[in-house]
Amino acid sequence: MGRLSGKIAWVTGAGSGIGEAAALALAGEGAAIVLTGRRATLLESVAARIRAAGGTAHVQPADLMKSAEVRRVGAFIAGQLGRLDILVNNAGLNIVERHWAQLTPEGIDTLVGGNLTAALYCVTVALPLMRAQKDGLIIHTASMAGRFIGGFSGPIYTAAKHGVVAASHSLNMEECVNGIRSTVMLPGEVATPILDQRPNPVGPEERARMVQPEDCGDLVRYIACLPPHVVINEVMIAPTWNRSYVANLQRKL
Repeated sequence: MGRLSGKIAWVTGAGSGIGEAAALALAGEGAAIVLTGRRATLLESVAARIRAAGGTAHVQPADLMKSAEVRRVGAFIAGQLGRLDILVNNAGLNIVERHWAQLTPEGIDTLVGGNLTAALYCVTVALPLMRAQKDGLIIHTASMAGRFIGGFSGPIYTAAKHGVVAASHSLNMEECVNGIRSTVMLPGEVATPILDQRPNPVGPEERARMVQPEDCGDLVRYIACLPPHVVINEVMIAPTWNRSYVANLQRKL
């Protein structure tokens, strides 16, 4: 029996990358997984892998930038499953035209909506269920860009992920009395499909040196299996071959 048997975990952005890896890792510990993302075919593929291994998966596609769709998934969880133990608040995106010289109001709406607003919508759905249980865990995927200001990710993505970090810490400040814990995970460069949206493509050799989605999935599993009397407020995970560090060293030579 897995350490999370009997638990319900809702994973957003679950069709690929970190979300897929987190869903598989939590399912491997016995949790029943609710898979949400925009592309149903990808979610069904992840669900099939979970079921083939003997686990339970529920596919709930949604555009999390639309509050009505978030509420619909929440209604499914409340009505059909009756509880929510873990929210992996992972969905996020970036765009090619991400810097000030290229940004448009529409691009800003996409970046803020996909990286901050959607995450906050999911929290508002999760909290009532967790408060009723006096127990619950929310794990947010932010970014190193949520703690440091740099050039890769663009200013609006960076601002949105700073918002996710602040929201996570505020959850611990307000919801600790309800047994709810919030962890914000700050990955460095991760070899996920979001890299395809960079203005300068990243090749396979560089991607192989990055953090892999499975590394983040293992971290999510570790956090989820901690006892409820402790919380990891914030955690960074980065590649050993950190391209920013390497660039700085080369400039010194």
